[in-house]
Amino acid sequence: MDLDVMGPQLHDRATRGQPLTQEEADALRAWYAQQDQAELAQIVSGPSPNLASLQEQVDQALVQLARIAQQLRRLDQENAALRRENARLRAQLAVRSEPQPA
Repeated sequence: MDLDVMGPQLHDRATRGQPLTQEEADALRAWYAQQDQAELAQIVSGPSPNLASLQEQVDQALVQLARIAQQLRRLDQENAALRRENARLRAQLAVRSEPQPA
């Protein structure tokens, strides 16, 4: 039985609550142990070169997010000013629209 092929299939079946034979359960445990060892080897070997690239992408995204948040705050302030101006103009128009005494 090829654990690289059968392991994920057995895992899928087990996580869906489907029954496994004793042989399949043993194979699944062996595959889990194999996965754990591969993961441990990767952790021990240190960060991959991709990690630095990913960290740089995260940093760039954070800078962009901060810039967008600042733009949103500025737009919010501009909108508030426009709402105040709109209210002032409506009040002024209401005063002018009132019937004048004869």
